[in-house]
Order: sequence, then C-alpha cells, then structure tokens
Amino acid sequence: MKIYTKTGDKGLTSLIGGTRVPKYHLRIECYGTVDELNSYIGLIRCQEIGVHESNILKEIQDRLFTIGAELAADPERSKKKLPDLNPEDISLLEQEMDLMNETLPQLTHFILPGGNTTVSFCHVARCICRRAERLAVHLATESQVNENILIYLNRLSDYLFVLSRKVNYNAGAPENIWIPRMQRYRKK
Repeated sequence: MKIYTKTGDKGLTSLIGGTRVPKYHLRIECYGTVDELNSYIGLIRCQEIGVHESNILKEIQDRLFTIGAELAADPERSKKKLPDLNPEDISLLEQEMDLMNETLPQLTHFILPGGNTTVSFCHVARCICRRAERLAVHLATESQVNENILIYLNRLSDYLFVLSRKVNYNAGAPENIWIPRMQRYRKK
C-alpha cells in the first residue's frame, strides 16, 4: 500500500463516511490537534518516567486514537463502527490524578511551566490538550460531538498538569511557583 494517495493535492480531504472537506475545516483542526497531542504524549513516554506512568500514557494514546477516529467521522454519513470512548476512560484519569496527588504537596500557587525537559513536555502537552478541547467545544456548537470527548479532553489536561508536578516531585526539584509582581514588591 502506498502512503501517498494524491487525493489531497487540491487542499481537500475525506472524512470517514466519504464527505470531502477543506483541510482547514474545523473537524480536521480538531483531530489534527488531537494527533499533535498524541505525538507529544509519545515524546513524554520516551523520557525517563516510571513504568506505571508510561503504561497509563500508552492507554491515553490509545484513547486519543479513538477520539481522533470519532472526530474524523462525518456524523451525518458515516456508518462505520468506531471504538467507543467510555465514562470508565474518564474515571481512569481521575483515579490516576487522585493517586498522584496523595504524594504531592498541596497546591498553593500557580505553577510556571518548566523544571526539567520531561516536566516541560508535560506542560506543552497540557497546552495542546487545552487547544484540542477548545476546538472540540467549538465543533460541538456546529456538529455532533460525543460529550465524553469534551469531558475526556478536559480531564486529560488536568491529568497532564498533575503528571508534570509528579515528575518534578520525583526528580526532587522545587516547584517553579508564580508570585505575582505586586506581591513581590509588597514583601520588600
């Protein structure tokens, strides 16, 4: 099978179901951003993180493929059976956040992105996830979008934030807290 089809050379692509749309279509932006997020999560998995965290991230990557497939389908025309995103997938993210938070210090400040490379990758993935969520919410105002996708992306961005804190904590590094400029001047 050749990887190139030449069917997109004029700036159009096909949704699952056969509908042809411009490559800048909101639905394409949605699943393209989910794909970008998935790639960054793969990058996090390539770092030195725990086996458990790597396994959870692999499960997340699988769920993101499910989300991408749903977003790539024309809800009006696609008859193809696609994998489901379930409430249990959302619960897994919540359980993992609760587990990580058991060992983390209480959050008392906003955290500036950074710390080390892996922590930074987690923050970049979190930002991409938020963009994917915004695009999916926008798409939901124009077309059918599985509500679990919106919830999952919301929880996933939270999970990536908590993961960034956990990776930083495991490295023994202090959190890079944000102290607003006004507060810094008052303390002097």
